[in-house]
Amino acid sequence: MTPREYPESPQTAVGAIVVKDEKVLMVKRVRAPGEGLWAIPGGRVKLGETLEQAAEREVKEETGIVICARGPVYTFDLIEHDAAGRVRFHYVIVDLLADYVSGRPRPRDDASEARWVSAEELDALPASDTTKDLLKRLTDLDRFS
Repeated sequence: MTPREYPESPQTAVGAIVVKDEKVLMVKRVRAPGEGLWAIPGGRVKLGETLEQAAEREVKEETGIVICARGPVYTFDLIEHDAAGRVRFHYVIVDLLADYVSGRPRPRDDASEARWVSAEELDALPASDTTKDLLKRLTDLDRFS
């Protein structure tokens, strides 16, 4: 059990949607929740951090990519229960658009893989429905393509 598991209250987290050359930056998660799934990079907001600062730090820690975070585009709850029905994880996640600044994706920290993924490639990757729905919405709004 990690300190992230079985929280006393919901935890705030961010995700950063970074697009370069019509591909989005994705990571393959190595820990629960989402272990083994592809997702946009992100993580918990630390005390005293803005959403933008947290997104910039988390992307750098997970992928080595430097970004400039912009505004929120999507907010959702991630709630996971254990077999006994107790809340194992509860995150309120705010996804932000972000501009690519520099770097090449390298898996670090909470990621086993990190790379740029096209909209077509995303269909074949194991990812949560929430991630796929969000990126499809952005494609439909011409923000991803």
